[in-house]
Amino acid sequence: MKIAVVGATGLVGSEMFKVLEKANLPITELIPVASSRSVGKSITFKGKPYTITDIETAVTMKPNIAIFSAGGSVSKEWAPKFADVGCTVVDNSSAWRMEPNIPLVVPEINANTLTKADKIIANPNCSTIQLVLSIAPLHRSFEIKRLIVSTYQSFTGTGAKAVKQYEAEKAGQQPKDEEMAYHFPIFANCIPHCDVFLDNDYTKEEMKIVNETRKILNDQDIAITSTAVRVPVFGGHSESVNLEFKKPFEVKEVKTLLSEAEGVIVQDDPANNEYPMPLMAKDKDEVFVGRIRRDHSIENGLNMWIVSDNLRKGAATNAVQIAAYLIENNLF
Repeated sequence: MKIAVVGATGLVGSEMFKVLEKANLPITELIPVASSRSVGKSITFKGKPYTITDIETAVTMKPNIAIFSAGGSVSKEWAPKFADVGCTVVDNSSAWRMEPNIPLVVPEINANTLTKADKIIANPNCSTIQLVLSIAPLHRSFEIKRLIVSTYQSFTGTGAKAVKQYEAEKAGQQPKDEEMAYHFPIFANCIPHCDVFLDNDYTKEEMKIVNETRKILNDQDIAITSTAVRVPVFGGHSESVNLEFKKPFEVKEVKTLLSEAEGVIVQDDPANNEYPMPLMAKDKDEVFVGRIRRDHSIENGLNMWIVSDNLRKGAATNAVQIAAYLIENNLF
């Protein structure tokens, strides 16, 4: 079992190795792949050093599975080349997510749709993953009519450059323009601008949530709107979610369904100050849901608060879970 990790030195790549160690997959050969700046350096996995290789060499090594976390342009160019040598690619970028013939997978929801013919598999956007994992069981039971999502997203989702900007600002330093991941300071600030703005005045991040949610839930009729905000938080993304269902529900039913959902932990005891927070979600693989309450302003309305570590379940964990499913079901 040869597994390549493309983008081995990035924030998500680093998390990938932690999750792979924890998952304990039957890996016989690990192939860390990074840009030319890192080739020849080594990383440690399960106490053993592995030399970082370039992506061209990695293709010739014909890994069984390659987990990509190196950006959309790299994925667009190289994922097909890996697929051509028989490798199954699990891609963490946005490059393939909305391609009609490419599966967009959250394992707990739709891994059962995967086949051996699927040589490129898309990992959804971090904000989408925690959202759909929490609402899928509710959609099956009550049918979502309308969904409103407001996100509070960690700057770690932007990558290492954003982390450096935050750390510099926290230390009272002013980063140079070329060192800024954002147009404005992120320390002690909130920026309602995730990714680039589109012609409709929504950002790409906001439209990812809309389009990916419909694709994963296999329902194009759900009315969805989103506002995505960067916040000065380590540890994960938070989401305020308002749902309008077609069918009546009881809040007790909602809590039971979520408590029984794989990968979801309900933290909902406001009387004892129990609710999800990114500080507590950091380095965890689960999605946490709380503040579950009826929205009395509309019929069949519900409010929830959803938190997850964006580098874990929002990226690395979900990708490794896909790889584990492929191995377990001999689909690579």
